[in-house]
Amino acid sequence: MEKHQLPEALTNTSGYYPLETRENAEMDLALALDIGERMLRVGAEIGRVEDSLRRICTAFGAERVDVFTITSSIVVTMMSPAFGCVTQTRRVQGGVSDFYRLHLLNALSRTICAAPMTRAEIAAEIDRIDHAPVYGFAAQLGIYALISAAFSLFFGGVWQDAAAAAVIGVVLCIVQGVLRRLRTNPFLQSLLCSFAGGLLASGSVALGLALHADLIAIGNVMLLIPGIALTNAIRDLFSGDLVSGLLRFAEALMLAATVALGFVLAARLFG
Repeated sequence: MEKHQLPEALTNTSGYYPLETRENAEMDLALALDIGERMLRVGAEIGRVEDSLRRICTAFGAERVDVFTITSSIVVTMMSPAFGCVTQTRRVQGGVSDFYRLHLLNALSRTICAAPMTRAEIAAEIDRIDHAPVYGFAAQLGIYALISAAFSLFFGGVWQDAAAAAVIGVVLCIVQGVLRRLRTNPFLQSLLCSFAGGLLASGSVALGLALHADLIAIGNVMLLIPGIALTNAIRDLFSGDLVSGLLRFAEALMLAATVALGFVLAARLFG
């Protein structure tokens, strides 16, 4: 990601959130939305995002903060006699669950509320989180292979099925990475990956390399099912965020149906 930039007039500010002017309030709200957007993109539930934004804006000096968040948009209004009423909207697109970055963003929001930080310090911390280390490509391949093989064995497959599932898991990791770089629609990603996984599972049995195509496919489907999205949807519903919960629930069901469709289409070709 590009380095987080602030106007020089504000990066040189040494005080703690000086909200005497509307310009400063606009910049502070933009910083808060930068944090909230990233939290939403890495898998935070709606209640966490709204509570964090409310606390950050209050720490900035706002006397009243109203936050409305759904899966793809954040709207924040903060008010104070010093600068009046300021509202900003942020469109949120894409994202991949990353609990390590979510932990760092949570820590940053708590630091902002607990101790003075200049805008430059906040921007630098956001940039550091953006460039936080992730699992290397070799580690990702190993994780995909391990998950696929383990679930294939768990559901009754033999070692040949587990070995085939592990190899297919590596292929799916590569395909998924390419599709993400191309910014492919998530539903198309799921469809193509599941179709490829189904073809490879049936093909490995047809070639005599494995015994049970269905058990191989079960191991691979675990890489694609939207488990975190479904969990967050249920959590949002129980927290009272009905709109976001229903949106996430519908999205999770559609993704699951897309994954199932891909495997069914592949199985039909070998049927």
